[in-house]
Amino acid sequence: MTSPAPLLVVGDALLDHDVHGRVDRLAPDAPVPVVSGPRRASRPGGAALAACLAAADGRPVTLVTALGDDPASRALRDLLAGRVDLVELPLNGDLSSKTRVLVDGRPLLRLDDGDGRAREATEAARRAIAEAGAVLVSDYGRDTAAVLREDLALAAARVPLTWDPHPRGGPPVPGVRLATPSAAEAHTLAHTATSPTADHDLHTAAQDADRLVHAWHAASVAVTLGGRGALLSHGGTPLLVPSPVTADGDACGAGDRFAATAAGLLADGELVETAVRQAVHAATRYVAEGGVRSDAVDAGRAEPRAADRAPTGDALRTAARVRAAGGTVVAAGGCFDLLHAGHVALLQAARRTGDCLVVCVNSDASVRRRKGSGRPLVPEADRIRVLRALECVDAVAVFDEDTPERLLAELRPHIWAKGGDYALARLPEAALVESWGGQVVLFPYLDGRSTTGIAERAALTPGRAAR
Repeated sequence: MTSPAPLLVVGDALLDHDVHGRVDRLAPDAPVPVVSGPRRASRPGGAALAACLAAADGRPVTLVTALGDDPASRALRDLLAGRVDLVELPLNGDLSSKTRVLVDGRPLLRLDDGDGRAREATEAARRAIAEAGAVLVSDYGRDTAAVLREDLALAAARVPLTWDPHPRGGPPVPGVRLATPSAAEAHTLAHTATSPTADHDLHTAAQDADRLVHAWHAASVAVTLGGRGALLSHGGTPLLVPSPVTADGDACGAGDRFAATAAGLLADGELVETAVRQAVHAATRYVAEGGVRSDAVDAGRAEPRAADRAPTGDALRTAARVRAAGGTVVAAGGCFDLLHAGHVALLQAARRTGDCLVVCVNSDASVRRRKGSGRPLVPEADRIRVLRALECVDAVAVFDEDTPERLLAELRPHIWAKGGDYALARLPEAALVESWGGQVVLFPYLDGRSTTGIAERAALTPGRAAR
C-alpha cells in the first residue's frame, strides 16, 4: 500500500479551550446569563489543529511553530505528543489561547489570552522547509510565516505549497500552488482599504479570487464559502465546487480541515481541482460530525492512543463521533476490485440507512488469498483512493485477514451492509455484529455486474468483444 505523503505544516499554534454549559436564568445583579454545570475541554488550535487534522488522515506530519515556557505552551506540547513531530521556534511572550463559552453547542462568549509571537527563525526550521516534499502554511498573524518567509518562497518554487492566509498576516509568497482564504478574508485581503461586506455573494467572491490570484502571483485561490462549498480560481472564470450536503454544526476549525485536506492531497500528487473538491467534502463531513469537539480533550482525560491515529484510526474516530452524537454507524466490506455500478449501488443504499458509512476493504494480501494470484487487478492504495472519492463514503479502513471480524469488533457498527448475493449463506461475521445489538442488512444486488465478468470481457480482443 502506498502511504499518504508526508506534510510539513508551518504556522502559528494556539491552545483552545471550550467551556460547555447550560443557561437556565439571568444573574440577580445584572441582566447576564448564568452558565451552569460547566464542562471544560482543551484542544490544539491554529496551525496545531491543521497539523493534527492532517495527521488524522494517516500521513506523517511535522509542525514548525513557536512555543515558549509558559503554561499554555507546555499544555499544547502535551496535546501534540505522539501526533506530530515538532520543530520549535522561540516565542516572545505567552502562547495565544482562546476560550469559548458554549451553550447548547452555540458560542456565547470568547476570551482571548496571550499575544506571543515568533521571535526568529532557526536552522532546524529552515532545514525542515528545505527538505519538505509539500508544505502547508497556516498563518494566524503571529509571525511564524513572517520569520521564515524567504525559506517558504524557495519552497514554493520547488514543491506544492498551500497557504491559508490571515488578514493580520502577510500575503502568501509568490508561486504558491493554492491559497485558501474564507470569503470574508478574501474580501478584506483584496480590498485592504475597505471594510468586508456582510453578504459574500458568488460574484463578489469570484472578483476577489481573481484579484488575489494576480496580486499574490498564486497558481490558484480557493475561496471557502461555508456551507456553500468553495470557489476555485486560476484567474478568470472560476469553478464552483458545491458542498455535497448541508451540514448544521459547529464550523470552528472547518477552514483548517479544508486546508489540511487540500495540502495533503497536493502532497500526494493530486490536481488542484481534485484536492479542492475532496477538501470541500472533508470540511462538510467535519462540521456534520461535531467539528473541533471531536478533537477536544476533557480535563484530566488521557490522549487517544497513537494506534488510533493510524489510517484505521480515522475510521474509528469517524464512527466514534457519529455514535457520540446519537447517529447510526453503517459499515460495508469487500475487495472492491474494479469498482463497478453494483458496488456503487450497494454503497449508496447503505449510506442512506445511517449517518456515516465506513468501508472495510480487503488488503492486497487478503484479496490474493481469496481470489488467487492474479488478483487484485487494482492495488490497495488505488482502491482506497477511488472509494474515498465517492460522496457516499465517509471513511475507509483496511483489514489483512480473510474476514473483517477484528476490524468490525473495533468499529462496532449498528448496521453491517452486504449485497444480496449473500442471502442464502450465513455470514461468518453475523454473530459478531449481533453480539452488540448490531444488524446485518442485505441489499439487492444489480444483476450482471461483477469484477470477474468485467475482467473477462476486457481480456477479449476488440473484435471478439464486439461479437
